[in-house]
Amino acid sequence: MRGVGLTKVTVKLTNPAALDRSYEALFLVDAGATDCLAPGEELRKIGIPEEGRMAYELADGQVQEYGYGLARIEFMGEITAGRVIFGEPDVEPILGVTALESVGIMVDPTNKTLKRLPAIPLK
Repeated sequence: MRGVGLTKVTVKLTNPAALDRSYEALFLVDAGATDCLAPGEELRKIGIPEEGRMAYELADGQVQEYGYGLARIEFMGEITAGRVIFGEPDVEPILGVTALESVGIMVDPTNKTLKRLPAIPLK
């Protein structure tokens, strides 16, 4: 993980079209990842459809194309929504920076913790 150590948080992904269908797991916080990542089979189980495909650069510099869907994302008492990448069955789930920033949480690189911003910038 780039710059954050091994910070993990419990994340609940929910199908926005069926709020009774969700997947919950411990996600690795990755400030270097834009989108969230979860096992594709878990996303399919809760009925999240693949909305499109995108090329992503992996930690080793390799570029790989993955499908993504849209999910409701809950963590640390906050709710947002966004892209979730359909990963391999054994992939470690990742909470990306877009979800963090959208609820006003940032990674403090000095002490490798998550902290809430006093206000979300609109400028």
